[in-house]
Amino acid sequence: GDLRSVLITSVLNLERLEVDLFRCAGRHHWVPATQRLFGGQIVGQALVAAARAVSRDEQVHSLHCYFVRAGDPKVPVLYEVERTRTGKSFSVRSVKAIQHGKPIFTCQASFQLSQESPVQHQFTMPAVPPPEELLTQDELIQKFLQNPNLAERYRKQLTKIQAEDVPIDIKPVNPPDTFSSEPQEPKQLFWVRARGYIGETDMKVHCCVAAYISDYAFLGTALLPHRQYRIKFMVSLDHSMWFHAPFRADHWMLYECESPWSGGCRGLVQGRLWRRDGVLAVTCAQEGVIRVEQTSNQSKL
Repeated sequence: GDLRSVLITSVLNLERLEVDLFRCAGRHHWVPATQRLFGGQIVGQALVAAARAVSRDEQVHSLHCYFVRAGDPKVPVLYEVERTRTGKSFSVRSVKAIQHGKPIFTCQASFQLSQESPVQHQFTMPAVPPPEELLTQDELIQKFLQNPNLAERYRKQLTKIQAEDVPIDIKPVNPPDTFSSEPQEPKQLFWVRARGYIGETDMKVHCCVAAYISDYAFLGTALLPHRQYRIKFMVSLDHSMWFHAPFRADHWMLYECESPWSGGCRGLVQGRLWRRDGVLAVTCAQEGVIRVEQTSNQSKL
């Protein structure tokens, strides 16, 4: 009874136009309230394009991306791949995402043939309740909406979030109080997975899905100590990922997010995706623009 994940059948499904030229064939499944293309979708699709230009035996080990223009959800995206280098152990592919004749995104992805080494170590996975003991984000919203004393502005906000068709299952470990403006530590923990079934397949497919998942709610970690401010503008600048171990993107993974710094209208976030058995599967990092509305008692200089 498993349904194929829409991330595979639609969102990350690219049409090959030429040897190294692709177009997103599916619809833009989920568009944020900003009406810009979701950054995770562009990262995931760019990695799909890069993966089509390497051998099946090569697996992605890292990618480094820059968002240079806002993505337009009303038109398709073209992905142009350059075969920068093909070596004996490592290959590099450069990808340019294009809309309206201009690049909106650039990415370099590096692939590696499997190699064994005795040099191995990793951090320890945080101790958290298993996903079966936690409520999904949708269930948490429904719980809030059942409160008859909930202010109407919050009710509208939550109803809008509930209506979003995000193709990811999310279970916050310590959900922040949605209606509090009290500063919080810049750390978040979520259980995440793709909705639907992906199954055993080329590991590059699961990496592309993880690229999509990794950008959702990531930059918001940098806002937790600054909840007294109203956000005026927030957008990703760059996004990097390192893939360490095989995983299934349609199985629950713990997403550990933290923000070590913010300043100069920018915020830095780091993330780790853990398999349930404690293996560190993916490391992520991102910087984004964060602009807030100034209150009347703040200097406008």
